[in-house]
Formats: sequence, C-alpha cells, structure tokens
Amino acid sequence: MHPPYSKLHANSFGPDFQWGVAIAAAQNEGAYHIDGRGLSIWDIFSRRQGKIKGGVKPYEACDFYHRYKDDLLLTKALGFNVFRFSFSWSRILPEGTGRINKEGIAFYHKLIDECLALGLIPYVTLYHWDLPYELEKNGGWTSHQMLKWFSRYVNVCAEEFGHKIKNWIILNEPMGFTSLGYMLGKHAPGKIGLKNFLPAVHNAALCQAEGGRIIRSLVQKAHIGTSFSCSEVMPYSQKEDDILAAKRTDALLNRLFIEPALGRGYPQEENFPLLEKIHMHNKAWKYTERMKFNFDFIGIQNYFATTVKYNALIPYVHASEVKASSRNVPYTAMGWEINADSFHRMIKRYWLYGGVKEIIISESGAAFKDHLLNGEIKDENRIDYFQQYISAVLKAKKEGVNIKGYFAWTLTDNFEWSEGFDARFGLIHIDFKTQLRTVKNSGYWFRDLLKNK
Repeated sequence: MHPPYSKLHANSFGPDFQWGVAIAAAQNEGAYHIDGRGLSIWDIFSRRQGKIKGGVKPYEACDFYHRYKDDLLLTKALGFNVFRFSFSWSRILPEGTGRINKEGIAFYHKLIDECLALGLIPYVTLYHWDLPYELEKNGGWTSHQMLKWFSRYVNVCAEEFGHKIKNWIILNEPMGFTSLGYMLGKHAPGKIGLKNFLPAVHNAALCQAEGGRIIRSLVQKAHIGTSFSCSEVMPYSQKEDDILAAKRTDALLNRLFIEPALGRGYPQEENFPLLEKIHMHNKAWKYTERMKFNFDFIGIQNYFATTVKYNALIPYVHASEVKASSRNVPYTAMGWEINADSFHRMIKRYWLYGGVKEIIISESGAAFKDHLLNGEIKDENRIDYFQQYISAVLKAKKEGVNIKGYFAWTLTDNFEWSEGFDARFGLIHIDFKTQLRTVKNSGYWFRDLLKNK
C-alpha cells in the first residue's frame, strides 16, 4: 500500500512552478530518411535481429515530424506550460559534423515558433541518445574526437536557436546511454565491455560540462541544466556482502556523472575495482578538470527503486537485482518498483550534495497495460502513480528543496527503445497503424489538476 497522500492541487506548488511533458527525437519524430536527415545509431541498431521487441523500427515512430502542431495543441489543451523535446543531431548535421542541413534547421525553427505561439516554454535536450551513425562508424562515444564533434554540434545549435531557446538540457541520462549502449549492448550502438564503457563515460562527462560552457558563452540569459537517471539502491539483506553490493551499484547508478559535474571527480568507493579502473584509465586523458560546470539546474529522472544482492558471477559490480515481482511490492508493466518515498529520498539526496542550485523533475512516468472500454482509455494505475510521485515532489518542496518543475514522461506512447512499441508511457494513446491519438484518463487527470494553477 502506498502512503495516504492528500489530494493534489497544482496551486500548492506556487505560481512559478513549471508543468511539462517530455519527448525525444528518436522516439517520436520518425521521418528518418527525408529532408536531408542522416541515419542515427538507433536506425541501424533496430535492423539487428532480436534487438527490438517485435522487430519494429523507429522509422515512423509517432510521426511527430509531420504532426507536431497537433501534439503541441494537445499539450496545451491538457494544461501544460512546458514542452521538452530533443534535437536530432543527425537531422541538423547529417554526418555528425561538417555541413549543416538547412531543412533540419527549418523544422526546429517551426517547432520552436509553434511552442512560443501557443505559450509553451520550450526546453531542448541536446543529446537524447541518437548519435549520428557516421560518427559511430568512427568510434562514437568511445572516440578521442568526441569532444570536438559534440562541441561543433552544440555551437551550431546555440548560434542557430539561442535567440529563441533559453532552457537547455545538455545530456539525457549519461549513465543510461553509456552503460546500455557501450557496456551491456542492450541499446544502440550495441557495444559490449569495459574497453568501450570506460572511454564513453569519460567523454560523456567532458561533453556534459563543455556543452554547458558553450551555451553559457553563446546564449544570453541561458538557463542550463543536464539530466541524471537515479535509483535508490537498497541491499536485499543486512549481510555485509549485500550492503557492499548496494554501495557499488549506487556509485555507478547515482554518482558517476553528478560528482564530476560538481567538481568532485569520479566517485570513490573502497574495494571497487571498476571505479579504480575508471580513475586509472582517465588519468591518462587530458582535460579531467574540465568535467566541472556550474549548472543552473539538474534534471532528476527516477523511474524505480532497486534492491540488489551479492552475486559473484556478475562481473565488476558483483551484484544482481532482486526483482520487484519476487518481493511483494507494487511494480509497473516494465517490472519496475513503484516507490514514491524512495523518489522523495533521492530528490533530497541530490539537493543535499551542495552546489545544486535548482532541481527539475525532467522526466517522470510509468508504463502500464492500458484498457480500452467504451471508447475510454482507462489507466487508473498511472493516475495513482502520478498522484504518489507528484505528492512526493510537493513534500520535498515544502521541506526546502528548490524544485522548480515536473515534466511527465511522456506526452504520447512512442518508440520505447529496445521495448519497441510494447511499453506505453504516454498520457495519450497512439494506434501505431493509423497514428490516431486518443487522450487517456491520465491525460484528463492532468488537465483537471492543472486547470486552476
């Protein structure tokens, strides 16, 4: 049973609190081969048999490229005042660097202008996991050239859109794309092993800070952040092996990127050879001190709490997850534990680091099996989830955390990475055969929550 949170009122958060939805280019835009766009790593990865559930590809996705006006109108109609989206690097620079694609630039100008015309505040993410394939062929995030490539891309975006966009998120969940894409091989580009993970981590930490510096230098009155995935890690028992397994897992999931950004360098944890390898590997790299940047805000994205136990068979971390389904706790359709108290603790933990000026919940949501009944899409589980998690945000805010916004993930059902179209997170249902949009009950719940803000 979840705690008895009181009924929510948006006005409890204050008049300046920002309510938004978040989407990502690779998951929503489609139009992968038109108007000069180059291929991304997800276009290529999805062609590999067995990598995406159902064998689907993101080629059309939600067709946001052609339907963005409709989706922005729905965002406005549901009461939100922020629209978070990402630039497709390969739509702007088809080869990753070099020539600029004028059609791609024109699309994002139209999208931004439409947001502004509707009174929606645009928040843009510079990198949301869709690296140009041309760069991946030359090493991608493992390459010594990555900082140069990324700097070029950020410069183009800042110079082209900086007079319209003031809210910038540099990277989306660097731990996500480095571990899943360059260590475990579960996400694009599908690389495996420490030889890929170690340089990818360091390059992402450098680009995270350098991207912030470029935006600061080129965009007047910029509000600059970056987003971190986080999960409270709890030991399965009070045995020393389980406690140490949880500490090792926590260092990777929750500390690996924020601590360098705050100027602390990579995290230290006794008797953890993997962290020692990260330190040793990156001592030989230049610019280690340049991993620090004074962000205006950090984005927190917390989808689950996790419980781990010692497992000697798992390389490096020696820990394995104890699934929520085996522990008699509530969980989503993805098997992820629902725990709003844990979410609250993670917000407080990041705030108490010091050096964090402002927090935005830059993504928050859950996948459930939705039910169509008499033309109505019932997703009461999702409504209950939002009720709990937004209440946890309000609790943290009342306790003194400078938390300025909550962005729901996501507006519409989309291409959910390796889950394909199976995992539905949207406030709006999409029939992927017809692209028909239908607002779910959770979308109407947000409309009612926000109508008096």
